[in-house]
Amino acid sequence: MSEGIRIDSWLWAARFFKTRSLAKQAVEGGKIQVDGAKAKPSKTVQPGSEVVIRKGDEQWTVRVEGLSNRRGPASIAQTLYQETEESRQQRQTKSEQRRLAHNANASPDHRPSKKERRDLARFKRDNDI
Repeated sequence: MSEGIRIDSWLWAARFFKTRSLAKQAVEGGKIQVDGAKAKPSKTVQPGSEVVIRKGDEQWTVRVEGLSNRRGPASIAQTLYQETEESRQQRQTKSEQRRLAHNANASPDHRPSKKERRDLARFKRDNDI
């Protein structure tokens, strides 16, 4: 049998999730694919496996470079995988879009004072907003 490690342990060791329990929940929820197929928490990964990780709005496509079932420093965890260039570009594009969308929305310069909040409430009440 070839050498491998459980996907939930590897995701935790590679610092994609804070706890192994969260990693297991993500795998069970279908957020993790190993070599193009939905995985179970006990699925073993080996160097060379391709893992797709969806976490919130973020998505990573990584190739497993190393194995570890112990969580170490972030600098060591980064050596366990290599993100594909395409994945990196997609994440940067989405990040830029979120930043531009955030800047496009006008935000108030200050928190409304008590009088301004009363005036706003009165305006909404009188105009049925």
